[in-house]
Amino acid sequence: MPPHGLPWLKHSRYIPAPEFPHYLGWLNYWSAAAAKAIGFPDPARDAELLTRARRTPSGGWVVQLTDAPLDLDNPAHLDALKRAYEHFPVIGGRDSP
Repeated sequence: MPPHGLPWLKHSRYIPAPEFPHYLGWLNYWSAAAAKAIGFPDPARDAELLTRARRTPSGGWVVQLTDAPLDLDNPAHLDALKRAYEHFPVIGGRDSP
């Protein structure tokens, strides 16, 4: 069972396309193709993440989940990580199209 109530993620060989990220971290880089594949950014859904995101010159995104480095013992950080997984069900191959 994954720690802290986080979702199960599929092994990378079972993720159907290379543009789908395998997992979320504190600091995430999503290429333009990856961002499109996961539906980022959606201004209504991703408003909080956009406050800690920046677009790269190549059209990708660098997205930071929390202001401070991710600490799974911090309930606010754990909630942010869980919300991000809920927003992006294709990450980790959990809801592949």
